[in-house]
Amino acid sequence: MTDLDESLSGDWVFDPSHTRIGFSARHAMVTKVRGAFNDVDGRIHVEPGPPSKSSVVVTVKAASVDTRNAQRDEHLRSPDFFDVERFPDIVFRSTTIDEVEDNAYMVVGDLTIRDVTKQVAIPLEATGVHRDADGRLRAGFEGTRRVNRRDWGLEWQVALDTGGVLVSEKINLEFEISAVKVED
Repeated sequence: MTDLDESLSGDWVFDPSHTRIGFSARHAMVTKVRGAFNDVDGRIHVEPGPPSKSSVVVTVKAASVDTRNAQRDEHLRSPDFFDVERFPDIVFRSTTIDEVEDNAYMVVGDLTIRDVTKQVAIPLEATGVHRDADGRLRAGFEGTRRVNRRDWGLEWQVALDTGGVLVSEKINLEFEISAVKVED
């Protein structure tokens, strides 16, 4: 695999207006509900050389959950799900980053939700690095990862009369990240 270009080394911050940390879950066994978190802070530290020297930290404000349905969002903020009063932040801290193909990375780290921390491997594709209209160096990343919400204590459920459940246990996490390099 290749070493990271030295010109990319340094610190990068997520551009929250162009970044989406989202999810989708099956509802009533027949359709998907999609949502996202509107308050996201992410930082990438890039060391020159192998990607394993670099790191990522992402903090999501759980109360910023948005599924385009106010009643559902309030339920997700409640103790049944995120319990935002007690656990306001969802945090991911990378432990390793490996290039698995050209422009494709496996970012492994600790994901903490509701004070429960589990290791997660997130495949991310680097979609490009370019100067934007304001002259800032911007990098893009995209990826998805399927997780079991019950691993983090998100247990709430309703059994359906026809069999199955109201909310799937498997959740697809969705990442569309725009990061801007911190330059002097």
